[in-house]
Amino acid sequence: MDVATIIEAEARELIRRRGLDARADQLEPLIQEVVADYDRRAATGAVPVIRVAETVVAEVAARIGGFGPLQEMLEDPSIEEIWLNSPSQVFCARNGRSELTTIVLSDDDVRGIVERMLVSSGRRLDMSTPFVDALLPDGSRLHVVIPSVTRRHWAVNIRKFVAPVHDLSGMVTLGSLTPQAASFLDAAVAAGLNVICSGATGSGKTTFLRCLAQSVGSRDRVVTIEEVFELDLPLRDVVSMQTRQANLEGTGEISMRRLVKEALRMRPSRIIVGEVREAEALDMLIALNSGLPGLATIHANSARDAVVKLCTLPLLAGENVSSKFVVPTVASAVDLVVHLDILADGRRRVREIVGLTGRVEDEVIEVSELFSLEGDRLVRGDGHPPHPERFARGGHDLTALLDGAAA
Repeated sequence: MDVATIIEAEARELIRRRGLDARADQLEPLIQEVVADYDRRAATGAVPVIRVAETVVAEVAARIGGFGPLQEMLEDPSIEEIWLNSPSQVFCARNGRSELTTIVLSDDDVRGIVERMLVSSGRRLDMSTPFVDALLPDGSRLHVVIPSVTRRHWAVNIRKFVAPVHDLSGMVTLGSLTPQAASFLDAAVAAGLNVICSGATGSGKTTFLRCLAQSVGSRDRVVTIEEVFELDLPLRDVVSMQTRQANLEGTGEISMRRLVKEALRMRPSRIIVGEVREAEALDMLIALNSGLPGLATIHANSARDAVVKLCTLPLLAGENVSSKFVVPTVASAVDLVVHLDILADGRRRVREIVGLTGRVEDEVIEVSELFSLEGDRLVRGDGHPPHPERFARGGHDLTALLDGAAA
């Protein structure tokens, strides 16, 4: 057995003998007591030596006690997100609406919970790296910012993956999409069109991207590129890559741009970029423009804004990149934009689906409205998507998909 497993077993036995609550405040001091006793035995050679005691304490505490007062909310399927503005201000979101909870912590509690959360991620948080993005064992995404970037307290966000859907038909069941629009998008992805999912924070972009990816052909080789692993696609041939922070010496960072370039050397049939934020947009566009189909998400207020943003982000790559190159590249490389929104009642819906015709006038890309939300229903627009020949080649009747009666 490894060191952590031995200490966990001894700590559980001590908790049982003393009749303690595994989530009580005494948990970490008790584990430290066990570690101290273990250290004495390790000095005699009876058990393996502990390399970093603090890491072992945090790991064992996470195994036994979970994440303290937040554990119950993490296990509650109705809660979508948890955030802490301060130890006494702990919020959660249900159905898209925020609530102030009755949980009150101390600064030490928050620090201890975050340290336990980071144990399994291999990521760090200190004065030289005051931000961190990490994935929790249950698939939730953790984001933390510490002072002096924040004014006084640690700011913590935990975005849970609670979506009960895994494909576009599930989106129809949830009411986020009509059967007609779902059938069209399924055919579009299968035909190899490049699709961008846009929307505000929390609008469901990553979940929708995961559902779109289920329409990828079973023989396709997919490479995903993310800041933090979130997609976890159940496909036959998939390679997932995530970025890496710099080490204590300031080296070893692996950026999204680097990963997009590396992905092209891996014989992909598709690339999926979890979220386009900065200059990696240029590398993604170049890949898509070379005939490699792809999917991605982007933060934007509308489908039109998403197109404008895709024309702007590549300019961050350097002064030698101009809009004269970027704009026509976006027009030819991106085929569809699906924009998601959160309605006033907290429901997540597809607000519009537009196609890029490939035409540009005065550096403005023409978009064609395929579907838009009218009232409470996504209805067919008067536009047409690009590349009808790809639908035909894949055996899809585009006219029936677009103009057939909506279910």
